[in-house]
Amino acid sequence: MEPQKSLPEPRQPEGCLVTAIRIPVRIVVLVLVVPVRMVWDALVVAWRFLTDTVFRPVGRALLWAGRALFVWPFVGLWRYVLVPLGRGLAWLGNVLVVVPVVWVYRCVLTPFGHALAWVGRGIWAGLEWVYARVLTPVGRAFAWVLRGIGVGLAAFGVGVYAAVAWLVRFLVVVPALWVCQWVLTPMGHAFMWVVRGVWLALYWITRVLFLLPALAVWRWVLVPVGRVLAVIGREIWDALGHAWRVAGRISLAVGRFLGALFRWIFVEPVRWVYRSVLTPVGHVVRDAVLRPCAEAARSVGRATREALAAARESVRQARADFRRMMFGEPRKREAVARREPPGAETRTLGSSTTALTKD
Repeated sequence: MEPQKSLPEPRQPEGCLVTAIRIPVRIVVLVLVVPVRMVWDALVVAWRFLTDTVFRPVGRALLWAGRALFVWPFVGLWRYVLVPLGRGLAWLGNVLVVVPVVWVYRCVLTPFGHALAWVGRGIWAGLEWVYARVLTPVGRAFAWVLRGIGVGLAAFGVGVYAAVAWLVRFLVVVPALWVCQWVLTPMGHAFMWVVRGVWLALYWITRVLFLLPALAVWRWVLVPVGRVLAVIGREIWDALGHAWRVAGRISLAVGRFLGALFRWIFVEPVRWVYRSVLTPVGHVVRDAVLRPCAEAARSVGRATREALAAARESVRQARADFRRMMFGEPRKREAVARREPPGAETRTLGSSTTALTKD
């Protein structure tokens, strides 16, 4: 089943005020927007032309120049100077620092550390014996003495605390509770009653003098004015959108007219001159001048190559004759008997071509 298409929302009914505002606003906005849209379209076309013909080639040239001046030298410096230098320094550091340090650690520090650990274990065992056999009994005796002293002091402190607590209760707490109950509480109730009355009076005065007039102004003045301004703003916004689209159509028509006018005034005459005048003249020049000149140039080049080849052959022969006259004929290599049969002969089961089956 095909999905049901959503129905357009029903348009709300509009009053005569909206209709009376819409038409003048759209006419004024259209008159103001058409020149702006045409200027905008002209700027867009100019920007695209400059981007395709100037900015993009210049950007590519600058990018290539930046690579040639900054990237490639640094890449070559890194690849052919810094990397080999770093590898050499790493090898020197390994040979001069790492290997000696590892040898010192393995052959000097490790045995010395083992010896210190053995001495430390002996000292620790002695300290454990002193702690278990000497310090622990002395500490227990001292703790027993302190525990006795602490029990006596605790009993004395409990008595003192009880006496102080009784004095504080009857001299401070009881009078304070009486003052709070019979003096401060009635005064606080009276103060809260006065504050509540002042708050109610201020509330009604503020409501009558400020809140109700402000509410009336908001309800009967600002809301209607805001609705009228909202209608005007919405109509202006819709008129701007409508005028922008209409101006785009007008600008497109004007642009096409100017393009057609430019084509018929400049492009078509130039194309006719190129096809009807320059092309036949170019063909005549090519057939009558360029091709004979090219054939003559090829013939001259061919004769020059043949002359140079003959001169090289003569020089090579003269050099060979001079070498033969000065040093004699070169010795010929002696033929060496090969274990393999010559190319004309082939191996068979009955032929003796190996060292074990030769006669």
